[in-house]
Amino acid sequence: MPEAVIHVVDDDQPVREAVQALLESVGLEARGYGSTSEFIEARGWTGPGCVLLDVRLPGGSGMEFHGRMAGLGIHLPVIFMTGHGDIPMSVQGMKAGAVDFLTKPFRDQDLLDAVSVALDRDRARRASDADGDDLRARYATLSQREREVMQRVSAGLMNKQVAGDLDISEVTVKIHRGSAMRKMGARSLPDLVRMADLLARIAD
Repeated sequence: MPEAVIHVVDDDQPVREAVQALLESVGLEARGYGSTSEFIEARGWTGPGCVLLDVRLPGGSGMEFHGRMAGLGIHLPVIFMTGHGDIPMSVQGMKAGAVDFLTKPFRDQDLLDAVSVALDRDRARRASDADGDDLRARYATLSQREREVMQRVSAGLMNKQVAGDLDISEVTVKIHRGSAMRKMGARSLPDLVRMADLLARIAD
């Protein structure tokens, strides 16, 4: 996996450069942008990392941009920075999914702690996405009948009930269930149920 990058989006150049210098002093890679449009055009946000986003920016607020990020395909965690912070704004930012809301001037350690939390969150999301992709790939190898059996067994139906529902024999249900478990890599029925639940949540 490539190294994480902390993207600093702030139109105040001295602040932006100071934040970049602080991050680089502890061995982190940081890139600065004077506006959200610069950040978008750079297209450096596909890899791991996080975004330090100033609330007040030319061409629109950081809060507004944060609301558009998912639609742009940007899923990096966000830490808001502002020189005009107040409690309602902070609450709004946190409810919108921000990692933290830092009011300038902030302590170096507060910024570094927030970045550490954001990078941990990004790593966890990427690991979860990778697990989901792997699960979807395994599910794609199941036949239609194996999927039907898996869904019903995972919903708590007994083999006899599944057989009646699908108009097949119990022996055939057991064969399809065993094949589905083998292809999915499920070691037990509860394991298969957990996978079915995760697939349902991914689909949502």
